[in-house]
Amino acid sequence: MPAMVGERSEEGFAALTLESDARGGLAAVFVPEAGMICCSLRHRGEELLGQRSGLRAYVDRAATMGIPFLHPWANRLGADRFSPAGREVDLTLPGLPVKRDGAGLPIHGLLAAAPGWRVERHVELDAGGALAASFDFAAHPHLLEAFPFPHRVEIEATLLEGSLEIATSVTATGEVAVPIAFGFHPYLRLPGVSRADWVLEAPVHERLLLDERGLPTGAREPTAIEPGPLGERTYDDAFRAPPPGTAFALSGPDRRLELRLDRGYPFTQIYAPADTDAVAIEPMTAPTNALLTAGPELTLVPPGETFAAAFSIQVFER
Repeated sequence: MPAMVGERSEEGFAALTLESDARGGLAAVFVPEAGMICCSLRHRGEELLGQRSGLRAYVDRAATMGIPFLHPWANRLGADRFSPAGREVDLTLPGLPVKRDGAGLPIHGLLAAAPGWRVERHVELDAGGALAASFDFAAHPHLLEAFPFPHRVEIEATLLEGSLEIATSVTATGEVAVPIAFGFHPYLRLPGVSRADWVLEAPVHERLLLDERGLPTGAREPTAIEPGPLGERTYDDAFRAPPPGTAFALSGPDRRLELRLDRGYPFTQIYAPADTDAVAIEPMTAPTNALLTAGPELTLVPPGETFAAAFSIQVFER
């Protein structure tokens, strides 16, 4: 009986693995020392995650791939200085790991490929395995100076049979409430199938209108994405998420991938450019730019309390 958990090297980085039993045929690879990224998810030996420029490029220049964690904000922000919950954030401080988009806006948070994650558990389960790691934001003075909200993050991945669940919690460890705007960027793909033939199901009903910078204008409109082959369709759009547990899907002749926003993710971004061999269906705890707009959809976690969210990816064979 093969081990359900293990260790390996991934592009020179120490990685931890989770495997399900033979019924599920799934294997996931996480790299705690590179921001707790899930860099690979294989089904029957075939890769289900977009590798793009690879793990080394993610570490060297925050070029996203796999399933990266975006914290303390997902996607882009409209400014470098702002004051959520009455405390000033300053992303112009020297030495900060701030990635910027083509317009110069800060994007994808401060923990891309961040070292400093502590592995809490890496254990076998009856039909798979579990891995948990934590990051003490307050233990990193340069991060806390820029984003002055002490907190602890924990990510726990559970792989059982044909399903991977990624659960995330943020605990406010200081004397101030912590704004919650994190997300993930899962790049999903169907190996051996042309992108045009991937059948996309995205049960969204409300779209957030964006300006020329990709930031929400505040306006929204009813929408629908008809299930069908991706063809030449492209997306870089923000939506209110459907009810928790509703399945987004990407399917082909041999398998069907379902992504569910199980709890804590009321928004999603769908990213499917023509030149990328993947579709990203992004779990988001708040709308893009919510740290600046600070509206009622921005959750604040009181001191000593914890916010929790989870999403899952399930694989079905045809």
